[in-house]
Amino acid sequence: MTQNKPIKKAVFPVAGLGTRFLPATKAIPKELLPIVDRPLIQYAVDEAREAGIEQIIFVTGRGKTAIVEHFDMAFELETTMSERGKDLSVLDATRAIPGDIITVRQQVPMGLGHAIWCARAIVGDDPFAILLPDELMVGEPGCMKQMVEAYNEVGGNLISVLEVPEEEVSSYGVIAPGAQVSDTLTEVTGLVEKPPRAEAPSNKIISGRYILQPEVMRTLENQEKGAGGEIQLTDAMAKMIGSQPFHAVTFAGRRFDCGSKVGFVEATLALALEREDMGAEVRAMAKRLLQD
Repeated sequence: MTQNKPIKKAVFPVAGLGTRFLPATKAIPKELLPIVDRPLIQYAVDEAREAGIEQIIFVTGRGKTAIVEHFDMAFELETTMSERGKDLSVLDATRAIPGDIITVRQQVPMGLGHAIWCARAIVGDDPFAILLPDELMVGEPGCMKQMVEAYNEVGGNLISVLEVPEEEVSSYGVIAPGAQVSDTLTEVTGLVEKPPRAEAPSNKIISGRYILQPEVMRTLENQEKGAGGEIQLTDAMAKMIGSQPFHAVTFAGRRFDCGSKVGFVEATLALALEREDMGAEVRAMAKRLLQD
């Protein structure tokens, strides 16, 4: 049995303009907006590291340099905190190991598929993960670790999926399921983007985490524009079904759509309620607000 090549690289598409959060995102990347006290991008990077990812690849655009700065060492801040006897451990997760963060530019907004293709030289001939920071996935273990564990069993390509009510399927990319390999692992026979409810092949939606083989870059190289006039990753993945193993991992956890304002507020409230240092106060505050 051939051992699967380990997943050590992850691509984070972070070039988006964040227009739905204007004016907050006029000068601050949406990926740095905080859920309680951690930027959205930090949750995704921590999830990748938990899964054994060693190389973080940010696909950025103009005005996104602050994302890289967040993972740099803030010498003045740390020196000042140290002199004042403050605990520096709160910054541990923000310090990248030298050389483990690489950035590439997506000069024109041509879709998710194009953003991933921009990282082709760094990905090379290795399988790699993709994490969409807008999708905040909360679970133990994290979503990507669950996927890596499944990848070690079946290899090939994997996507994370979640089951949603049938009336919601037309808002998402949906898988056409094949054989049920295990309770959480399903063969994928097709991918359909935002199907009408009556035509949806399942209620399992694609949820922002992927493990793909490097051949997808060759497919994206010649990928025609799809929905919205953009190069769609879903279209490129669909072409690979049948030529390589393709499975869906049903994520055991919760998903928050932080690309929407309501989802962002929901994530902030949900995570704050679970915090030992503030959960009780937030719960009492929410009760007061609801009574008003």
